[in-house]
Amino acid sequence: MVDTPRLITPEIAEAYDVSLHTVTKTWAQHPQWPEPVGKRGRYKEYSAQDIADFIRDHVDRQAPTLEPTRLYTARELEAAGIGITASTIRADRARDRWPAPDDTTGGVNRWTGATATQALEGRRGYRRSTEG
Repeated sequence: MVDTPRLITPEIAEAYDVSLHTVTKTWAQHPQWPEPVGKRGRYKEYSAQDIADFIRDHVDRQAPTLEPTRLYTARELEAAGIGITASTIRADRARDRWPAPDDTTGGVNRWTGATATQALEGRRGYRRSTEG
């Protein structure tokens, strides 16, 4: 019989480069969080595969495929399903956490799809798009 790898919460936090608080107070509170498969010391053990599946399905977000040269407003980016709202883009822009617009014609901020995709890839929880 092959034993499947098991992880406790500190190992999960280390493996996914997040705080223990994120694992215990955010992820583990999610209704789809996997059931423990055992116990090690004072910690519950979880199947490493179950955790990987949870992260894939509920934490990681695939960066959307945007047309690289098309100009998008913040609302258009939100509508494209990037996972953040137009108001978050504007707030992050004001705090220098979102890039300067590529075009401001008519007083409207617009970003190319390439600029927005690059900005999203730098945000926690986004993976580089594998489609080309």
